[in-house]
Amino acid sequence: MDRLVLEGGVPLKGHVTVSGAKNAALPCLAATLLSAETVTLRHLPAVSDIRTMVKVLQALGCEAQIEKDEDGFELTAVLGAHDLEGSGLRAPYDLVKTMRASILVLGPLLARYGRASVSLPGGCAIGARPVNLHLEALERMGAVIAIDKGYVEAHVPGGKLHGIDHTFEKVSVGATENLLMAAALAEGTTVLRNAAVEPEIGDLAAMLMEMGARIDGLDTPTLTIHGVEALHGCDHAVIPDRIEAGTFLCAVAAAGGDVVLDRIVPDHVRSLIDLLERAGCAFTERQGQNGMQLRVQREPGQRLRARDVATAPYPGFPTDLQAQVMAVLTQASGISVIKETIFENRFQHAMELERLGANLRIDGGTALVAGPSPLTGCTVMATDLRASATLVIAGLVAQGQTIVDRIYHLDRGYAGLERKLQALGARIQRQGGGSV
Repeated sequence: MDRLVLEGGVPLKGHVTVSGAKNAALPCLAATLLSAETVTLRHLPAVSDIRTMVKVLQALGCEAQIEKDEDGFELTAVLGAHDLEGSGLRAPYDLVKTMRASILVLGPLLARYGRASVSLPGGCAIGARPVNLHLEALERMGAVIAIDKGYVEAHVPGGKLHGIDHTFEKVSVGATENLLMAAALAEGTTVLRNAAVEPEIGDLAAMLMEMGARIDGLDTPTLTIHGVEALHGCDHAVIPDRIEAGTFLCAVAAAGGDVVLDRIVPDHVRSLIDLLERAGCAFTERQGQNGMQLRVQREPGQRLRARDVATAPYPGFPTDLQAQVMAVLTQASGISVIKETIFENRFQHAMELERLGANLRIDGGTALVAGPSPLTGCTVMATDLRASATLVIAGLVAQGQTIVDRIYHLDRGYAGLERKLQALGARIQRQGGGSV
């Protein structure tokens, strides 16, 4: 099993290019099921979740050609869901068990074929993420759904979903994505209220519109989708990954240094920029050749200031950056309060940070972080995707050697993180010989 070995205490300097967003790429991959024509997707991050989703599509009968860029950080996929009837329209457990996003094939399959069999998904153990919000809305659109032996067995009497006016009980990115795709081919008009407004939703909507979908209300919590008879192919480039970008910003904030992030959308990480700026980091935005650039600076001797933060749906502070910010705040003077409001089990990284020397206290959904804490390297174990990145950030700060085990979690969402950090001067190596 692979692990990362770090020697901390080195500030980061240089340029790093942000890869395409995993959480945007996954629904875009699922959306290829909506068309019988060829779809090209660019800037897919070369991470295991993307490869798993491609395997799910292939299991459903899709043709797929994958090419890796010269750096090995991104992929281009040419996909054709020309005729899937012979596949049985079944997404098998042995693939779906590793990744929750695989439930996103349900809406497209029901919309195009009127039936689907999808295993209930797995993924990181960070709290309850039930699929009932997906299923209840699809049932309102006309699907008949049952859970049988761990599979969602669904069909649409008459073969065609119909439009609805639906208010989500709570904001859900995955449910918004699934229903957005289902509604694109449904009969009539669908209105989705209390919809998620994350940038990944906007990227999926942009791709669907490139395919011929009719969608109003982009970037608002009320989406109106006018169903069309069929969608055509497209050539779509996935947006930059705001969570990868935020992870690098946190790494520089914690370890110190001067780094320029290329191909970033600063507004997508505005809540993090504001927090780190108030904590003592400096930021400069400018236009680059491949999109916007963001420079982050913190002199190694400059003391960070404690700050409070609470996670919230976009444009609030993302839960996927809560763990990384905790690593930063271990180096800030004073007591910081972190409130996790999205998932009830997302402080699993705290115990491992304590092993490194962090001064923490967890009380339900609130964490108190007292700093600055001198961190000392030891062996720690990753518990989920973002916790993995947190331990890497802590290892960049800690004196001595830090070993991060179980980094298969990390490989689910970060393309070549250790190689990108090496290019910034970090002393980090992968042991075990594996690759994503």
